[in-house]
Amino acid sequence: MNIENLLRETFAGMADEEPPPAPGRFLPTRSPQARFLHGRGLALAAAGAVTAVAVGSTVALQGIAARAPGDVAVSRPAPAISVTVVAGMRLAQLFRALSSRTGRPVAEFEQAAKDGAALGLPGYARGALEGFAFPGAYEFAPAASPAEILGAMVARYRRTAEDTALAEGARRAGRTPLEILTVASIVQAEARRAEDMPKVARVLYNRLNRKMRLQVDSTVLYGLGKYGISAKREDLKSPSPYNTYKHLGLPPGPIGNPGADAIRAALKPASGSWLYYVITDRAKGTMEFTTSHREYVKRVDEYW
Repeated sequence: MNIENLLRETFAGMADEEPPPAPGRFLPTRSPQARFLHGRGLALAAAGAVTAVAVGSTVALQGIAARAPGDVAVSRPAPAISVTVVAGMRLAQLFRALSSRTGRPVAEFEQAAKDGAALGLPGYARGALEGFAFPGAYEFAPAASPAEILGAMVARYRRTAEDTALAEGARRAGRTPLEILTVASIVQAEARRAEDMPKVARVLYNRLNRKMRLQVDSTVLYGLGKYGISAKREDLKSPSPYNTYKHLGLPPGPIGNPGADAIRAALKPASGSWLYYVITDRAKGTMEFTTSHREYVKRVDEYW
């Protein structure tokens, strides 16, 4: 069967109610210029006869015109889209990064994030994606939808939650899985080094157990949509429920997407009576821990 008859039969199968168009309309024999017909997701290029092979929502074009007998057609799919979710990244940052990489509007990812059931969020997430877009390197097909992209991150979170026995660990600690993940997100935001994370988690739990306000700048900044390592005096007046200088207990939910180290620290904090910590080397992220408020103020005056 020649190529024109093949194309004629293809179009006949696409529209039973109408006769197929003459193949000469799409494969001009005298013009080397490519013409395209857009319809039903199919594009025909006249620069060389092509066959469209649909895989899900992806259409791959395979050249068949310039083949010698016995040659194998080679598909040339568009390159995969690579995305890296940095530990601690907020959803607002993630959506902008995904928009830049995929060319889709940020609004599409925001809309997809609202359907927690479609993304596979656990029930304790309460339908909110923040905290559940697990950090790591991802590759997606160019045709992947926002829901598929975000769902892959949730799936990786769920695997990590199983690996770390998060739900069981939360039960043993007398807390909910969401509370553990919220602590992990604060640990991720506050500690620059993995070795300090269990100590930061212990400080947070010690303050919670003593009914002390957490007084963590990272939660205040999150509530205000700001970024940085230190809140300003006017920031501390914010009525936001994420202002842990004004409100007792944990904020309503995670303030970013923590990695496995932070989750493990929240599940297994270090042993100690510390109530304060100070970053003593901003470049290296070195931290010191103390139970004394006087020592804490001294370190703040010395290093800040």
